[in-house]
Amino acid sequence: MDAVIKTGGKQYRVKEGLRLKVEKLSGEPGETVEFDQVLMVGSGSDVKVGSPFLDGAKVTATVTSQGRHKKIKIIKFKRRKHHMKQMGHRQAYTELEITGISV
Repeated sequence: MDAVIKTGGKQYRVKEGLRLKVEKLSGEPGETVEFDQVLMVGSGSDVKVGSPFLDGAKVTATVTSQGRHKKIKIIKFKRRKHHMKQMGHRQAYTELEITGISV
């Protein structure tokens, strides 16, 4: 069974047993997280779509780890003006393992 959930301003298509990295959520490794903003649930021809969310649908997940992505470099450069600015950013994430989908 597949589901589409919304978290951190993004939408993710999930299945049971799937591991994914989402925007940072509060919780220690081993804790359970529930998502009630479920946009779609279904498998095959039996698909239920919410408007915008499905009532009573839940996706549960276990927090696997907390971490930070690789650093990305931001460079602002103006030619012939002797101006250059460098910055870096590391986005925090939470790694989840999907344990259950219920309607």
